[in-house]
Amino acid sequence: MNELVLEALRHNTWATKRLLESCRSLQDDQLSSAGIGTYGGILATFHHIIRAEAGYVSRILGIPRSALASSDSTDFDVLDSPVEETAGLWEQYLAQPVDAEQFLILDEGKYQAPASVLVAQALHHGNAHREQVCSILTGLGIEPPDVQAWAWADATGRGRERKPDG
Repeated sequence: MNELVLEALRHNTWATKRLLESCRSLQDDQLSSAGIGTYGGILATFHHIIRAEAGYVSRILGIPRSALASSDSTDFDVLDSPVEETAGLWEQYLAQPVDAEQFLILDEGKYQAPASVLVAQALHHGNAHREQVCSILTGLGIEPPDVQAWAWADATGRGRERKPDG
């Protein structure tokens, strides 16, 4: 079961990294562009995604969130580092038997939920905000990259088109 969840989280990491790469050459005014109904500008949304995902896995593991994930850097190499670090922590967590019902106290003691909810939230949160960045890109007249699981499967060799029989 862990491998199934790990694959979903690997897609999550790949999609964030692919979108980061596609935004690397944007100008400052484009990076600060926001759309209607989005979290904020492109760069602010990336910071939000990175911080939240690092926070989810850190809470599950019971470790402090990395200082890398708190950076407000505009350097895309710096932004890429906590994405990789968070992916490694998910790999570490899911390499062992996990208790999906592991009870977690969150939001400074104001909320409680099992670990499975944080994993589901990590996947949902990343998808929702990446789509917001894609929407902003489209509004700027820029074709966003395909970050769907199908594109990930093709890019990683996990899926492929089949030739018709005969």
